Amino acid sequence: MTGRPAAKRLPFTLPRLGLGTAPLGGLFEAVGDEDAAATIEAAGAAGMTYFDTAPRYGHGLAERRLGRLLAPAGVTDPVISTKTGWLLRPRPDGSPGEVITDWTERGIRESLESSLTRLGRSSIDILYLHDPDDYPDEIRRTAYPAVRRLRDEGLVRAIGFGMNHSGPLASYVADFEVDVVLIAGRLTLLDHEALTTLLPLCARTGTAVVVGGVFNTGLLADPAPGAMFNYRQAPAEALERARQCRALCDAYRVPIHAVAVQFPLLHPAVDSVVLGCRSAAEVTANAAAARFPVPDELWQRLAKAGFVPEQLLEQRVG
Repeated sequence: MTGRPAAKRLPFTLPRLGLGTAPLGGLFEAVGDEDAAATIEAAGAAGMTYFDTAPRYGHGLAERRLGRLLAPAGVTDPVISTKTGWLLRPRPDGSPGEVITDWTERGIRESLESSLTRLGRSSIDILYLHDPDDYPDEIRRTAYPAVRRLRDEGLVRAIGFGMNHSGPLASYVADFEVDVVLIAGRLTLLDHEALTTLLPLCARTGTAVVVGGVFNTGLLADPAPGAMFNYRQAPAEALERARQCRALCDAYRVPIHAVAVQFPLLHPAVDSVVLGCRSAAEVTANAAAARFPVPDELWQRLAKAGFVPEQLLEQRVG
């Protein structure tokens, strides 16, 4: 990337660290109400006052918990993002049922209204179109015009896309006026996909970038046998690469998860990293990881081993 990045489209500043709430919705294992409350309180205390959620996280559970627990946790001015494009259809007994896609304006509005009810809010800071990889025609015809109208009406302050694949996401940034994107798992020590097209494009357009999935579902937090990688058990090759990365970090007495958290923030186009946590202890550990000193020599060693692209060290903003 050359030249100065364009001015950001966002009408507010994102905190550098945010809390991803998929674990509070029960991703992989249930989280009790007390642990959920302690997690949100710890996030606020650590300055992680950006909270990313979605209706699909626990069939609305994560949103309901945020709506109920933010004020008691003392978080008075949070930045909240949620997502749309999928509708929850509970069973007649009220228990969670199916989740269906709906990219029509009616569906987009129904999704947002339901999210606002669960969150106990009259408006939201960011509304992402959630995983629209396979629906480019629907996005162009109905979904993007719908979220843009919601922004114009003041029901949301910023709009964008939240996805796991940077190629389709870059196409949407190129085609539409996008305030912010959330890219998960594609800007990590093991996956540099977002660097090729997405981040340079966002730098040129002033599109804010939020990075999630920095641990690739856990492997880069603890590369042990049985670790998860991109929502599946880690294959042998990925596990070995993560172990090599950890060995380099260990040589400098730096925890691998500290390097994993700080890595995306080397890029000047990245505004925030969201970290999924299921306990106050995880919040505290991740906040400490973001502050842990990483010597320049380690970054250089990681670059030589292929974990950090050289270009990031040349343009790092610290």
